[in-house]
Order: sequence, then C-alpha cells, then structure tokens
Amino acid sequence: MPNKSSDDSSMIESSFLPACEVPTEDFKLGPFTMLIFGGTGDLSRRKLLPTLYHLFREEEIFTDFSIIGLGRRELSDEEYRSYIRQALDKFIPESIDDKSFEEFSRHLFYLPTRFEDEHERLCERISKIGDREEKNNLLYYLAVAPAVAKNIIEKLDQYNMCKGKYNAKIIIEKPFGSDRASAIQLNQFIQKHFDEDQIYRIDHYLGKDTVQNIIFFRFGNSIFEPLWNRRYIDHIQLTVAESMGIEHRGAFYEQAGVVRDIVQNHIMQLMALVAMEPPVGFEADLMRDEKIKVFKTIRPLDEEYIYQFTVRGQYGPGKIDGEPVPAYREEENVSHVSNTPTFFAAKLYIDNWRWAGVPFYIRTGKRLKKRSTEIFIQFKQPPLRLLGRTCDVLTPNALIFSIQPEEEISLQLSVKYPGMHNHPHVVNMNFNYEETFNFKMHSAYERLIIDAIKGDLTLFARQDGVEAMWSVVDPIVSRWESIPAKDFPNYAAGSWGPEAAAELIERDGRRWREL
Repeated sequence: MPNKSSDDSSMIESSFLPACEVPTEDFKLGPFTMLIFGGTGDLSRRKLLPTLYHLFREEEIFTDFSIIGLGRRELSDEEYRSYIRQALDKFIPESIDDKSFEEFSRHLFYLPTRFEDEHERLCERISKIGDREEKNNLLYYLAVAPAVAKNIIEKLDQYNMCKGKYNAKIIIEKPFGSDRASAIQLNQFIQKHFDEDQIYRIDHYLGKDTVQNIIFFRFGNSIFEPLWNRRYIDHIQLTVAESMGIEHRGAFYEQAGVVRDIVQNHIMQLMALVAMEPPVGFEADLMRDEKIKVFKTIRPLDEEYIYQFTVRGQYGPGKIDGEPVPAYREEENVSHVSNTPTFFAAKLYIDNWRWAGVPFYIRTGKRLKKRSTEIFIQFKQPPLRLLGRTCDVLTPNALIFSIQPEEEISLQLSVKYPGMHNHPHVVNMNFNYEETFNFKMHSAYERLIIDAIKGDLTLFARQDGVEAMWSVVDPIVSRWESIPAKDFPNYAAGSWGPEAAAELIERDGRRWREL
C-alpha cells in the first residue's frame, strides 16, 4: 500500500507556489543610436535630453552610443551641445557635473534639417555606423507634431531606414490620433513602414514606479487580492489634477481639450491597471491583453448617460499660490469664445464579473487647487454599526495610491481614540518610495527609454489598445463638440472645478476625497 502520510505531504507541498526569486538583471545597456526628431523642441529640452544625461551619469548607458538631434535651427554640433547644457541647467534640479557633461556631450550631435526635405545627409551620418554594433539598435524618437511625423516616416522608408540592415524602433508621443477613426488610419500608416513590434507608443505615466507597483501590490499581497472586487470595494476615485494652465500649448489644446489630452490615455491606463485580471506572465502582450479586456467592458456612454453622469468645465481667472492667473480664453492662441473643456469628471462602470456595480469616479483638469494624481479605493462599510449605536459614524477603510507629487501608498484605518470614551479615529499607514528606499525617484521617461533601448514593449500601448481607449471617449467628445457650453468659464482657477462635479458624486451619497 502507498505511504499515505508521504502522499499527503507531497500534496500539501504542491499546493504552494515556490517563493519568488528576484532575478538579478543586468540593466547596463548595449550600444545604440537615438535620433531625436524635434531635437531643439520643448520636450527634448525638458525631458528627453535631461533623461539621457541622467542615465549616462548614473552609468545606465555607457560609451557605445550616439544621440543625434534633428531640428530646423541652424546649429553646429558644438552649438547644440551648448544649447542642451543650458537646458540641463534649467530643468535638472541638482547641479550639473562639468566633467560628466563633457563626457556625455561627446556622444551628442546635431543635424539641421527641414523635415520635408530628403534625408541624404541623415543617411550619410547613419551609414557611418553601418559596420558598428549600433546598427543593431537604432531608435527614432518623434518629438514632433503628428502631421510632421508622417512625413518623417515616409522619408525614412524611402531611404530604407525602417527595416533591413537596421534594427530600427520608432517611439511616438501621444496623441495617437484625435479619435478612433484617425487612430486606425495612423496605425495603418505606421504599420506600412514598421512592424508592430517596432512601434513604441509612449505614455510617460506608465513609467512611474507607483503606477507599475499597482500590479505588484494587487497580486503580490494575499491580504488584498481576495478583496479586490465588487463584494468589498464600494467605489474608486481617480484624480489627475494640475495646478498649471496650458502654458504655451494654446493651439494644441484648442484642438485636443482635456478628454483627448488626459482621459483617453493617462486615465484609461490607470483604470486598466486597477481593474485588470492577473496576467499569466509579465510579457508585453500578456499584460496588454488584460488591459484591453478592461477597455472593452467599460459601459458604453450614450447621449443620455453623458448628460447625466459627466461634467465638463473651463477655467476662468483666479489665483494659484496667491498669484493671479488668466482665464483659459485669455491664454495665447486660444479663441475668446472657445468651447474647449479644461476639466472633466464622470462616473463610469466596468461591466464585468469582478466590477459589476462598482462606480469609478474620474476627474481631471487644468488650473485646479493643487497638483495631484492619485487612485482612491474605498472599501465597503461593515454591515452593522460598531458596538450597537455607540459609534454611528465610521470612516470607511481606504487604500490610496499617490502618483504625484509624492509617490506613496497609504492605507486608511479606523482605531479607538485614546481615553475613556469610544471614539473612532482615522489613521494612515504610509509607504513612501523615497523614504523607504532612500533614493530620489527618477523621471518616468528614464524607465521608458531604457525599455525602448532594451526592446521591452510592456509599458507601451498596442494598436488595439489605443483604438479601444478611443472607443470609450469618442461619444463624449462628439457630444460636447456638437453642443457648445453656455456657462464657460464655469470654475475659477485655483478651485476644484465646477460645482456640478461635486454634485455628481454627492448624488450617490459619497464625497470627493479631499486632496
């Protein structure tokens, strides 16, 4: 007869997964060449070149790389290096080390070009690396307007620079189209020249550690994973608030508005990370498959739903940090009768087995009271009052993922306040990245650029995901553009948006989380 105790022991052992062994990854990147189209533009000065310099200073990238900026200005290599040095001095908080910048600048080049022109000079410069290792990793970063990007892609293909002897990748900034139809057209155009696994549609929010940690937190902690559903979660609030205005992007914002600029990409991605099912692995397509399932189960918004459960707004004059700021309609390159929304709030539902009936409240806007991005998850109240009627009002438990300005996770609990009486008191258990790990958080672009150089598509949007996100927001944009707002501007700069946004959630007996 078999040994029963032995069989039981093996069954018990097999019921547990082995402990997670964290692999030691070598993040030192190999040779590469990056071409930045729009190399003198605002994105390059504020984000891309500071990010690449910081990676170099932190020894994430070494000696075998080249960065070629392309722009309309007539600059020599040396003039471009001086131009970038000025940008680093302005946009990197810590002081620049002269020696490290000198070493970094040797890898920095510039090619003046009109993007409509032929690319002979560019081909000549890249051809010099044809027999070197960098040919295996050539990245095109399109930090330019979508209309210009199309022309660049056509020229690259005309000179056989998309495939063939180069292991080419193309990094594209949002917006990916202006609606679902244009996104499909844009994707079809790009895929005539590049394969899908060469296309990196970048959303910098996904490079933030706290955003990535949502997945680890959800599925790596058995005390929360069983509670992550409609039985225990009352509702979720997702906020992307900005105190700044549109800065110098008036012409862009008049075409985009807040829904295209923030909701279609940032907020949809955050919702997907909170709501998705566990992927069977961390491979790019497995992760992105689960996100797309979420987008496809967001309840469709018809005209009546949009009227009842969405709020739009546009900021008027006000004060930010005590300083007066102009109304949106007074900004540069903005129409004085503009119908463009700068604020959006909505109640959405994800109609699947896990989330049926759980409202997702979202809000985002410009010129709000403070800069803050967070996900607030409120759990349901206990079914009975504590100690009979002794404690009538208890603050529900909540979990808060703070993404900016601080990257931290907080758990809101109720405890007894010290003393003779039974008074509940709310306390927070906080985990802060910088304090816990004792290092300064890096720019989100650093992780994304490293992944692009490595060839990891996990944190980049896929074609069908982009189109699915547009399917959610297209009805909102279409209705609002067809019916001009009569009350714009309807909130003061420095406030939390239109009063109707607060009413949206108060109708359900809930309140916006105070930020």
